[in-house]
Amino acid sequence: MASSPFGLSTNSLRWTVDQTFYPTALLAMEAPVERFAYVAGLAPDQKSRTDAIYVIDVDRSSAQYGQVINRLDLPNVGDELHHFGWNACSSALCPYAPHPHVERRYLIVPGLRSSRIHIIDTKPDPAKLQIVKTIEPEDLFKRAGYSRPHTVHCGPDGIYLSALGAPDGSGPGGIFLLDHYDFNVLGRWEVDRGPQELAYDFFWHLGHDILISSEWGTPNMIEGGLQPETLLGGKYGHQVHFWNLRKRKHFKTLDLGNEHQMVLELRPSHDPTKTFGFVGVVVSLKDLSASIWLWREKAGDWEIKKVIEIPAEPADKADLPPLLQGFGAVPPLITDLNLSLDDRWLYVSCWGTGELHRYDVSVPDQPKLTSVLPIGGILKRTAHPKNPAEPLNGGPQMVEVSRDGKRVYLTNSLYQSWDEQFYPEGLQSWMVKADALDDGTLRFDPDFLVRTTDHRLHQVRLEGGDTSSDSFCFPS
Repeated sequence: MASSPFGLSTNSLRWTVDQTFYPTALLAMEAPVERFAYVAGLAPDQKSRTDAIYVIDVDRSSAQYGQVINRLDLPNVGDELHHFGWNACSSALCPYAPHPHVERRYLIVPGLRSSRIHIIDTKPDPAKLQIVKTIEPEDLFKRAGYSRPHTVHCGPDGIYLSALGAPDGSGPGGIFLLDHYDFNVLGRWEVDRGPQELAYDFFWHLGHDILISSEWGTPNMIEGGLQPETLLGGKYGHQVHFWNLRKRKHFKTLDLGNEHQMVLELRPSHDPTKTFGFVGVVVSLKDLSASIWLWREKAGDWEIKKVIEIPAEPADKADLPPLLQGFGAVPPLITDLNLSLDDRWLYVSCWGTGELHRYDVSVPDQPKLTSVLPIGGILKRTAHPKNPAEPLNGGPQMVEVSRDGKRVYLTNSLYQSWDEQFYPEGLQSWMVKADALDDGTLRFDPDFLVRTTDHRLHQVRLEGGDTSSDSFCFPS
């Protein structure tokens, strides 16, 4: 079969659907177990070396299990990799914009600081990556008017990316699209943004034509580190926005209040018949607690309420980094969360206290805590079972869950300038894996501990897909 330069069939009569695409979330849970994890590695100082994408062997039967088996070093210094994603996923099967002939093959890898985007091919050998296209920042600036690309989601009609702001580091932030086929920047997504100014994450309820977006801050508010005066002034993001997905128009803002600073990761229900989701709030100005909020549709309208609160832990001033010494406590700092494909289990990263929390959310507005797994932390420095005598810093930050819901992967770097503030002694990078048991508990795999001093490990993507990168159009 003839192939195009990007590996797609040129014979329209022989289109085949990518076997990693599934019409429903429950069918995706029956997918083959992943063999490789792709992990973003950012240079600790953004000066001495370039960033990289690591290939980690996660095949339990492999002799190289839990090891770095390859690494793709990017060509330019200063990209600062953060979140990245697949070019295509199960949303390609949606009936109103079907693209069954695309394949989950390319990693879309933005540089959060440089605004440069790399398109990385994972075939023909998934352990040997290669760059096939680079989108330079000037192209993004010209075509979309945005900079600092952040979140990547593969949609039915294109590749969606959020951006934190304008080229000069101010606002507004928003969303832009790349073409499915040639990865060209198509332009800004919003037709009418309404009052939305700050940006961060976004996701959707495809069955209801609803897009939801959250808020962090403009590049000028975050790139030099957390700004205490901006935080205490309640000026970081504290709102969630609702949009008509196809009309690309803003129609509702839900404000959590200035107290709740940095409304970040959005995790909507995977079943398209459902209309709820969870969003994490990094910190409360009232008491340094962190929280999880539930949004849902009710009687034709949208509402949001707090369903989980995780308190700060009192601490002696001398034990705290300078940024926290005036507060006398360690904040949990919820920096990521993930929802299993069956919409039952919610995983919450507490980067400050060094804990991964697991909740049963079978009843979404009544979460039940079933397990707390400690590792790292500003004070605790909990070790991993593979090296029980070695204290670890950092904490669970990015959390990714396998499609079958049985394996949870964690890394510990947040963002270079923020890492330095909360872990000023230097972040010791690690990646670990936990097994998620049917009774709701978590336990570390004692054989899986990936360490590197070259880079700090951040976003994880799994071969064939994972729970945070797929969206589905058909009911389970």
